Amino acid sequence: MPAFHVLLALSAAHCLNDLLQSVITAVYPMLKEDLGLSFGQIGLITLVYQLAASIFQPVVGYAFDRRPFVGSLPAGMCCTAAGILMFAFCSTLPGILAAVFMVGIGSATLHPEASRITSLAGHERRGFAQSVFQVGGNFGGSIGPLLVAVIVAPHGRRYVAFFLIFAALCFWAMTPICRWYGRYLRELRTAENSSESSVSLPLSKRRTIFVIAVIILLIFSKYIYMASLSSYYTFYLIDRFGVSVSQSQIFLFVFVVSTAIGTLVGGPVGDRYGRKAVIWISILGTAPFSLLMPHVGLALTVVLSFCAGFMLSSAFPAILLYAQELLPTKLGMISGLFFGFAFGVGGIASAVLGSLADSYGIEAVYNFCAYTPLLGVVAAFLPDLRARRAGN
Repeated sequence: MPAFHVLLALSAAHCLNDLLQSVITAVYPMLKEDLGLSFGQIGLITLVYQLAASIFQPVVGYAFDRRPFVGSLPAGMCCTAAGILMFAFCSTLPGILAAVFMVGIGSATLHPEASRITSLAGHERRGFAQSVFQVGGNFGGSIGPLLVAVIVAPHGRRYVAFFLIFAALCFWAMTPICRWYGRYLRELRTAENSSESSVSLPLSKRRTIFVIAVIILLIFSKYIYMASLSSYYTFYLIDRFGVSVSQSQIFLFVFVVSTAIGTLVGGPVGDRYGRKAVIWISILGTAPFSLLMPHVGLALTVVLSFCAGFMLSSAFPAILLYAQELLPTKLGMISGLFFGFAFGVGGIASAVLGSLADSYGIEAVYNFCAYTPLLGVVAAFLPDLRARRAGN
């Protein structure tokens, strides 16, 4: 049976961590005005943050696969808290870049480590466990912009420092996780001393490399479009429909809530019908909504953003679990690789899209990004691991 109290604590920690991370993008309109930044510089900030997370995540995952460390999650939160404090008070672009770099390091530590512990605590119900973990992060990300609209937007960027309260709550949520993980590691060492076991891979090495390349292409298609929504959706709404900053944050909240709901639905559906089906439908199925969005009014734009966020977000738990099933002995490394690649694609896409917005306008960016979910067609090349296991 899954360790439910650990899964709930992991979901809470993920929620609070991603809430803190979402503050960065939610504050972009105020930051742009305070420091007189261009869209290209906003993209650079996102690039530094995302690359810090993407580069270090597989490194952290690989390191802790080899030498597990009980205190890894609190160490990552220390970096995040320091970055949030710097982000609230720095008045120069280099200072802001240093702040988001620290937050990125915190993310690089939490995501692969928490995903590893989630898989271990879920036992035979790993899909359910991953859904609980992922929905916590998406829910936290949805709350962040709303809290920014209520706390920060009316008073100024320095009020970001109040979010350190959520960092303290995250440390508290990590306490039962560390206790359980410490016991698990002690039991694992005892079992390793008494016996040896091996885990076979479902595919050959060459086929595994090919399938991972296909998954990377799917993540590429997913996160280009997600970057356009998460980093520039508020600017798009303000530029095209003339909404206020506070209103744009509320509409961003609606989009991020859709990602939480999609994550919650995608995991159980993948357990029931297979990961490949969820990956195929969620990414390619986003295309009708993304293609229609640049051509409709405000109300329908909000509805379509909800639908697109719901469809796309249901893919990532299935993608991550599919990759973990390919390499079951490298849970931390594979989690770090795919979380990190997702962050990296998002960062590079944000920088490129920011430059395009400066040159051609924010609406042109959305017309271009609308076509990226069509790359989901490559999911046809993924083998059905569930059918293979049933055949064996």
